[in-house]
Amino acid sequence: MRIGVIGAGGVGGAFGAALAKGGADVTFVARGAHLAAMRANGLRVTGPRGDIHLNPVQATDDPASIGVVDVVLFCVKLWDVESAGATIKPLIGPQTAVIPLQNGIDAADRLTPILGKDAVMGGVAQISATIDGPGVIRQTGTFMKLVFGELDERSSQRGEAFLTACQAAGFDAENTTGIKAALWSKFILLATNAAVVATTRLPFGKLRDDPEIFSLFESGVAEVAAVGRASGVTLAPSLEAGLLQATKNFPPEMMPSMAVDLLRGNRLELPWLAGKVVALGRELGVPTPTMSVLNAVLKPYANGAPA
Repeated sequence: MRIGVIGAGGVGGAFGAALAKGGADVTFVARGAHLAAMRANGLRVTGPRGDIHLNPVQATDDPASIGVVDVVLFCVKLWDVESAGATIKPLIGPQTAVIPLQNGIDAADRLTPILGKDAVMGGVAQISATIDGPGVIRQTGTFMKLVFGELDERSSQRGEAFLTACQAAGFDAENTTGIKAALWSKFILLATNAAVVATTRLPFGKLRDDPEIFSLFESGVAEVAAVGRASGVTLAPSLEAGLLQATKNFPPEMMPSMAVDLLRGNRLELPWLAGKVVALGRELGVPTPTMSVLNAVLKPYANGAPA
């Protein structure tokens, strides 16, 4: 199976490396020092699941040089969805599956006008990983799962074929006929957790044992879930409790990628996470007081460290 990984950061680097080790023909699209290091020394993924070192590694800064692939793992930051989407058209054949793995809720909707509705699937990445240095990905914790499915929520041969590749790669995977609920489940968890952790600038282990602080997680999850249900997505009544339990079980040193970006002075995905919750809540008439405050507190840092 030929796979193009667009964006070789924590998500794309970790999953792409595992797929390559499992036998898939994987080419990474990267840039700058990260690309230079990958070309010189390969791609290294470190963490408690065990280390992977791909050397040599197929990597380029020109998507058009790859040719048509079976699957595109689309792993760029949320602000790059449209611009990066336009560059990957040469990778798309009649059966190609483009699986966006962004943190927000609308990447597939934004890609569809660019690539066509037949190309785009829905996808959810469950992993904590970040670039530790050029050519090196560091994973926190052992959980690693991809959930993907057709946007019309029908089964497909290409979904089953990619599931087989994921199984050979050794991480958990699910080809679902309920991708909309899966997307919202992650969005509820991540939008809340990214906002709380980034605001406090502390990992989960420093936050969740304090009842007053944990109430921020509880109210945030409740607000985002209410927005999801108001938008027409069917979510299980027990979902919120399960997501909060997951937060309690995360590795104590773990921080969502938006919090890592904040500490590094980088641009934040805030407008597509907490900001998106607030905007949808306003549109649908759903109150989001906790998420509104967290969004406002983080807004001065949305474009990087204030000058």
